[in-house]
Amino acid sequence: MTISPEAAGAGQIERIFVATTRTIGDERDRFGRGRSEAVSFARYDVNIPPRREAGDIRWPPKAGTPDPERHFLTTAEVRHEDSLSFRADLAAELARLPAGQRDAVIFVHGFNNTFSEGLYRIAQLSHDLDMPGAIVHYSWPSAANPLGYVYDRDSALFARDGLERLLAEVDAAGAQRIVLVAHSMGSALTMEGLRQAIIRNGARARSRIGGVVLISPDIDVDVFRAQAHAMDGLPQPFLIFGSNRDRILNLSARLAGEPERLGNLSDVSRVADLDVTFLDVGAFSEGAGHFTLAQSPTLISLLGRIGDIDAAFEADRQGRVGLLPGVVLTVQSATQIVLSPVTAISDELNR
Repeated sequence: MTISPEAAGAGQIERIFVATTRTIGDERDRFGRGRSEAVSFARYDVNIPPRREAGDIRWPPKAGTPDPERHFLTTAEVRHEDSLSFRADLAAELARLPAGQRDAVIFVHGFNNTFSEGLYRIAQLSHDLDMPGAIVHYSWPSAANPLGYVYDRDSALFARDGLERLLAEVDAAGAQRIVLVAHSMGSALTMEGLRQAIIRNGARARSRIGGVVLISPDIDVDVFRAQAHAMDGLPQPFLIFGSNRDRILNLSARLAGEPERLGNLSDVSRVADLDVTFLDVGAFSEGAGHFTLAQSPTLISLLGRIGDIDAAFEADRQGRVGLLPGVVLTVQSATQIVLSPVTAISDELNR
């Protein structure tokens, strides 16, 4: 549902740039489940209501009047006719950022997501985690059906070229660095698209990647290892948020006849030769535990208190936990951080 910016009142606006390989949808969900070989480009301004907890998304009612104080709402929608128009719009957004901070964050949604769900989730993440730079969303054609796992897995493979195209467009718009953030099955798509871009374009593609964050990645561990080796090493920093309490990944592993997926590793020994940091968020897990980073107010609060996450992780590698209360384990090149609940922060700060 779209409202005017004036009607949003006290809400804060998150501007989200979008590339999608979904077919055109209806008024309620702008793009649908079908697959499109052409990439569509757009921009949406999303109202973040003030009356909500971190991690919470409140949808407007299907009938009745939406409340900008409580509901996520779209205040502007721009459909770009071509990639040149999209690139110019994104370039203008990047130019408004301070010199040296003209970065872009590309978010790739996971299994069983509508277009609107992915759009509002990245708006929520951008707001709650105070993401720097321009925010870009790659929306691939998920069936948005709990029984559509095979369709979504095939769609993730179908969407690789679109993601590679988006990486090139964001680069051409002037982004100094690109950070990739992916959830669940979107992590498999991201790894494939990144692998493809680096193999095709080599040092140019790698030099623009300023970091990768995989959240509950639904990836076969051996496939992940092969992808990393094909890239001749992973872009840095490379962070994985996961938990062996993730019910969705536990089910996915059973369906695949495996003990675990990348996102629910019990330890990092299987990826010990890769330069990754695995953050175990199981202590914050509730319900299915498949999107804890986005949905746990306590974990969001914890991460929000770290000014430079990469520097904090590097300090943890050297044995100083700092503002990341928990246990730090290092196996060869890989680091595993088992995060403790946010109440431990006050203990650390009061010492």
